[in-house]
Amino acid sequence: MTIRISKCTDEDLLVLQEISMETFNDTFKDQNSPENMLAYLEKAFNAQQLEKELSHLSSQFFFVYVNNEVAGYLKLNTNDAQSEEVGNESLEIERIYIKTSFQKHGVGKYLLNQAIDIAREQNKKQIWLGVWEKNENAIAFYKKMGFVQTGAHTFYMGEEEQTDFIMSKILL
Repeated sequence: MTIRISKCTDEDLLVLQEISMETFNDTFKDQNSPENMLAYLEKAFNAQQLEKELSHLSSQFFFVYVNNEVAGYLKLNTNDAQSEEVGNESLEIERIYIKTSFQKHGVGKYLLNQAIDIAREQNKKQIWLGVWEKNENAIAFYKKMGFVQTGAHTFYMGEEEQTDFIMSKILL
């Protein structure tokens, strides 16, 4: 199995939108109402929103390929693109989205390690992310990778207020 990443460009918008909707829906549809899922998918992953995110100078998107097939993507934020004010010495992993058929094959670990490498290249002191408090598999994975819970913030899934744990890792 060959895994590699490639930086996304504006030309990747439709593939990015498709993967975003597919992976988010597959991961969270069973724990949320169809109405809230639809409202969130339409707001977060419409073409205009993703185009805005892709063009932000402090955000980066990377497709991950497994045997030359797009398996998911990674979104990183620095500076003013971060969803919390944690300072310019931090890098946020906003999304690690992996298609269901590629999960449990080391792709998430690969992406997380790529994010850590990028953070180190940018001389960041900390890497952090938000993860839904009910996403137990992801929380266990991040803990295994050395992240600790350092806070929480509110996240809206349609009309429903939910809690994301903030998990951080100090880079040495």
